[in-house]
Amino acid sequence: MDNVQFTHEVQEDSKDSAFYLDAAKYWQHVPPTVDGMLGGLSSISDIDLKGSQRFLNTVFQLISCPGKERALDGGAGIGRVTQGFLMKNFAIVDLVEQDKHFLDEAKKSLATTNHRGKFFNTGLQKFTPEVSAYDVIWVQWVLGHLTDEDLIAFLKRCHAGLKRNGLIILKENLTSSGEVEMDHNDSSVTRPLNLIRELVQKAGLRVVKEQVQQRFPSDLYEVRMFAIQPV
Repeated sequence: MDNVQFTHEVQEDSKDSAFYLDAAKYWQHVPPTVDGMLGGLSSISDIDLKGSQRFLNTVFQLISCPGKERALDGGAGIGRVTQGFLMKNFAIVDLVEQDKHFLDEAKKSLATTNHRGKFFNTGLQKFTPEVSAYDVIWVQWVLGHLTDEDLIAFLKRCHAGLKRNGLIILKENLTSSGEVEMDHNDSSVTRPLNLIRELVQKAGLRVVKEQVQQRFPSDLYEVRMFAIQPV
């Protein structure tokens, strides 16, 4: 490796480290509440959960539909999505969340349910699901905190974590500009639709079902759900 290439790679690694560190610092100061999870937009939580349930209902109607034994909530926060609808559809739900004070709140709020599974305190860029463990891996509003390279790698690891007929479901904001837009406040990016599809393809996956979230305020990003499976 020549010095120029090595220097470039070190610079890229440093940028990636800062990207993740800045995000972690931001979320450390966010209260473990629904309003905190949704950036002050707790009013859309019920609409969001109902939209997710409708989409999951269509997924269960696929010819090769997933089972209902075990799901994973990726970037689970305080367990809003787990408690709001995943536990109504799966016998066991595991949660993975980088921020400890969010995960501690999830453990408290889910303490009395028989549906709670394992709690993993780590970022998705470092997380490896158990092989062939999950019927559905639900990942919502968190992929913007991963670099493109780490997103692809994470999806590949999720692929290995799926049971037969299992699905990964992504729910993310999309830009209308066709460009990646950076939020320096929480150190995240919002990607355009074509880039999401490209990254899914690079991970060896394909979209089998896709739907736009309805009834969100018009001044928000478009939000879209993708059910993806191995090619």
